[in-house]
Amino acid sequence: MTETPTRQLLHLVMGGRVKNPQTLEFENLAEVDFVGVYPNYAGALEAWRGAAQRTVDDAEMKYVIVHLHRLLEPEG
Repeated sequence: MTETPTRQLLHLVMGGRVKNPQTLEFENLAEVDFVGVYPNYAGALEAWRGAAQRTVDDAEMKYVIVHLHRLLEPEG
């Protein structure tokens, strides 16, 4: 059997202290934690869970997954 190559869909995991926990306005962009870029959503989700779990007791810390592939190829 030949394996079908999976398409690389880049995702960025990042986070930091936000001004308001209901928004994504970071207090200090110089201190944003860039966890990494991942080739698929599953890898990004695992990294996001790890980062979010480390800061679970701090309501002003927020981590997000950015779908870079949607920004790089919006028509796709």
